[in-house]
Amino acid sequence: MGKIFRRRPANAAVAKPSRFARLRQGEPGKPRARGVYLLPNAFTTAALFCGFYAIVMAMNQKYEHATWAIFIAMILDGLDGRVARLTNTQSEFGAQYDSLSDMVSFGAAPALVVYEWSLRGLGKLGWIAAFVYCAGAALRLARFNTNIGVVDKRFFQGLPSPAAASLVAGFILMMVDRGVSGVQYPWVAWGIAVFAGLSMVSNIPFYSFKELNFHKSVPFIAIFLIALAFALLAIDPQGSLFPIIAVYGLSGYVTYLWRLAKGTPVKLVQSKPEAGDAPHEH
Repeated sequence: MGKIFRRRPANAAVAKPSRFARLRQGEPGKPRARGVYLLPNAFTTAALFCGFYAIVMAMNQKYEHATWAIFIAMILDGLDGRVARLTNTQSEFGAQYDSLSDMVSFGAAPALVVYEWSLRGLGKLGWIAAFVYCAGAALRLARFNTNIGVVDKRFFQGLPSPAAASLVAGFILMMVDRGVSGVQYPWVAWGIAVFAGLSMVSNIPFYSFKELNFHKSVPFIAIFLIALAFALLAIDPQGSLFPIIAVYGLSGYVTYLWRLAKGTPVKLVQSKPEAGDAPHEH
């Protein structure tokens, strides 16, 4: 015969949870400690390391290493948010961490690299230009975080900080590859740093490529331009990066003047947030 299981009386004492169970569950009334997601934040940490590495290499006068580190940080910055969305690991911590990493990689690092490479000999005007760039990056990131829900997704409000960093780094890389010293063209470097810094805090619209539809037909010239860009990068990556990025850096001004001449300026700020808008976070 099977065993008979007796029901526990209503007034029977209930066993207290063990100490290890209380540690797993946490104390009553206290919020559980929240962790952070490893994978997307690992990409952000790698981008932060590249920015720090660029600063160290500039101090050691290894400017080619410094500029390539900035470009690698730009690639990693584009991957961390996409990894977070693919793995559903977005978090407010990741969004804030990403902004801090961007400030180092695309704000402080390019400013210090261009100062060490070319602007040091200009005295006060040199470090002022580097500061204009650094402050522009900080203001650009702060405005991006606060205006994320009210800005037209088709355009960036001002030059994105990764594009500004690649503009400065691309010019230095092109000059270093051709054996040109920074002291030979300090005012050109000064103008590029100031242009990039002011463009980041401007209201000039730069196409964001966020609504690029790969299922829609495009003009034949677009495919030809893409093939030409790949060919230039394959032939001379050090010399072709800066011209390609410079075209994007000027495209916003061309779009603004063209729409202004037609009487239909680009409206960046929307009247109300669009559904589904989310910051670049992980």
